[in-house]
Formats: sequence, C-alpha cells, structure tokens
Amino acid sequence: MKAVVYEAFGQAPELRILPDPVPEPHSVVIKVEATGLCRSDWHGWVGHDPDIRLPHVPGHELAGVIAAVGRSVVRFREGDRVTVPFVSGCGACPQCHSGNQQVCDDQFQPGFTHWGSFAEYVRIDRADFNLVRLPEEIDFATAASLGCRFVTSFRAVVDQGKVSAGQWVAVHGCGGIGLSAIMIANALGAQVVAVDISDDKLRLAREVGAAVTINARTQPNVVAAVRDATGGGAHVSLDALGSPQTCFNSVANLRKRGKHIQVGLLLAEQAAPPIPMAQVIAHELEILGSHGMQAHRYGAMLDMISAGKLTPQQLVGRRIDLAEAIPALMAMDRFEGTGVTIIDRF
Repeated sequence: MKAVVYEAFGQAPELRILPDPVPEPHSVVIKVEATGLCRSDWHGWVGHDPDIRLPHVPGHELAGVIAAVGRSVVRFREGDRVTVPFVSGCGACPQCHSGNQQVCDDQFQPGFTHWGSFAEYVRIDRADFNLVRLPEEIDFATAASLGCRFVTSFRAVVDQGKVSAGQWVAVHGCGGIGLSAIMIANALGAQVVAVDISDDKLRLAREVGAAVTINARTQPNVVAAVRDATGGGAHVSLDALGSPQTCFNSVANLRKRGKHIQVGLLLAEQAAPPIPMAQVIAHELEILGSHGMQAHRYGAMLDMISAGKLTPQQLVGRRIDLAEAIPALMAMDRFEGTGVTIIDRF
C-alpha cells in the first residue's frame, strides 16, 4: 500500500510502499476513502506524543470501506461503510464498562498508538466494540471531517457543557474544532461568540452560526469584549485552539457558575497554563475536558446530520492527495487556510 511515513520526529515524512495490514482475529482492515489532516497529527510528528514508536504512519480521522475481517468479528463484514472514534476502547476496563471509552485505561488510537490512516489501508482493532456504521447519505469526506474535531466538539458542547437554548457560548479559536463547536451550539439554540485572529476564519464562523465575532489581533481585551457581548460573561466557553492565552481567556470570560471546556491540546512547554484560580473559586466555575467521543454516542450526532440540523460538510476545506499531505502536515503550526483539510485521493 502507499502510505506517508516518517522515521524521525520533525524530519520530512516520505511517501512509500509498505506492506498491507492483515487483520487480527478481533480486527478489520479498512480501505481508506478519506482522512482528515489535524493539528494532533502535527503534534505527533514533532514528538509531543509518547505513544508513537518510529517509524510511524500518522492519521486518525478516517472513513472507508471494510476490506478484510478477522475471524472473531461478528457485527461487521466486508463492504460495510464505517468510521471509528480516534480514541477507541478495550471493552474490558472499568471506564469501558461505565460507557466512557473515550478515557479507556487501555485505549488505542490509530495514528498514535499504532499506524494510522495516511495510507491506502489501516487496521482497526476490537472492531465490534469500536466501529461506527455510516449512513448512506453521509459521504466519506464528511465522515472523515467528523474525525476527532467534530466528535470532540459534540461531546464538549452536548455532553460536557450541556449547552441549552438561550445560553451564551464563547469559542476561542475557529479552526476545525472551533467551527464544529459553533455549528453544534447554534443548532442547540445557543448564541455564540467566536474569537480568532483571522478575519477569514471569523467570516466562516458567522456562516456556521456565530452571532458575534471578535478578532483577538485587533481587540486588546478579549475577556472584556466577550463579557460585554454576552451581558456579563459566557455560560459555557471552549478553548478550541490550545494555548495558554486562549485557555486563560476562556476561563476568565465566564459568568458566575459558568463552564470552561478544554478541547484544544496543550502539550510540551504549554502543558501547564496559568489559570485565574481565584475567579474559579469565587465564581464557582467548572473546568472540564473533552477527549473524543464514544462509539455508542455517534448515533445522536449522525441523526442530527441526517436530519440536516448539523451540516459538517460546510467545514470541509481543501481536498488534497496523499503526497500533498506531507507539506500540509509540516505546515500545520502556521494555522493556514480555513475549514478541515481532507485527503481523499490515494
């Protein structure tokens, strides 16, 4: 199979021919029809993820068709259209038994714990427990765009934030995660304030449902601007970028008893950002994380997509081939472009 592979962290990946994966008894092999390019892949490439063993094939936002099935798999067969959570569960630990596979004690992540989907084929383990069957009306590019960004935002807004109609939601960062969160919050009837430093991204944020946009490059006090726009602060606020400044602003712009959801990754030297803890205590704020979404929760999201209440296809930006994924991956720290980049030609 053709695949993007790197031999060392931070060095240019290469397009190579590698052996096709073979399913274990509990696994399937998926022919990848589309896969997303995500900043998490960049974090892995530069060496921020301790689970990666070299050489490595990145890619964790995927959709495709089952090409081979292990002998112990009973719920899926060749030809099924599927996707998979980027955090998949073991099915045996206390977290999985409680329905929280997104924090499984023995989780596996394609593109991190084992080779991923920047390839023609990818193996997915514990298939019966983790695969998600795709409705026919959802195309592969849209399904791949759900990836880690849309599903993580769905869990952040719906399950963690418990956003309801009439609330104010602030979203800091209008990349794939932020735009997804804006769309989902708007679909629930919330009013959204979108914050970014790019006018192009803020324009797209308005198109997918933001009521107010704030350019943090030209607005000297983002916290005050959000508080003013929301009449006292957001009920729920998300750091959808992952930086010390956006994390701080997201907590600080909350109204009393508000909820901060950390979705964007804070790794390496940014892993311990400053938090306005006096405000957290005095205002009884909640600080929550959102790390993927369980396979059994996909149904609620897919139903909203099928009904037209959510339109993630609006977030699909560039479509590139596998070779173009190499320079695109290496440039992800520059936050260029809008929407979700999809690899759909192999």
